[in-house]
Amino acid sequence: MGRLPVPYGRGVPWQTVSSRVVYENPWITVREDATTTPDGRPGVYGVVELRPSVFVVALTDDDEVVLVTVDRYTTGPGSLEVPAGGTDGQDPLVAAQRELAEEAGLTAREWTAVGTTEALNGIARAVEHVFVARGLEPVGDAAATAHEQGVEGITAVRAVPFGEVLAMVRDGRVRDGETVAALALAALHLGRLA
Repeated sequence: MGRLPVPYGRGVPWQTVSSRVVYENPWITVREDATTTPDGRPGVYGVVELRPSVFVVALTDDDEVVLVTVDRYTTGPGSLEVPAGGTDGQDPLVAAQRELAEEAGLTAREWTAVGTTEALNGIARAVEHVFVARGLEPVGDAAATAHEQGVEGITAVRAVPFGEVLAMVRDGRVRDGETVAALALAALHLGRLA
């Protein structure tokens, strides 16, 4: 097909003239940048910086995907997601192992990194590491898992056949964009998508 014309840009990248932090907490930083746009005009760009995160597509021996149901402050109850969370400064694999234990009460014998994504890259800097975990076993401390699930707003953990999870994405029952991306990377790794 060849290259499509770029109607407005001249190949000049965005330029940052100045930057200031307008809000910050332990999880996010929001900054406002004075910029020069690709067409040379002055502009303002708001950027959200999130700590790196991990997403775990945990597969049972019966080829089921472990999903958690999360009540989200932003979108409300009932979000179906893969276990996930911030790295908290840990190596992504260590963080993924921690998140699987905290959110699903599981450990895994086999871990495979299947890709990295960038969420909401039009407004955010948010690196996400995706893992497939296999050889699942329950963690020893069920009380600690229940506590963590309560803190996170997790109301259910269930295993769903892989094919059904893809159907749930298609029909909108799984609507969390990061979970959709994690499932796509896992499916590509497993040869489930061309």
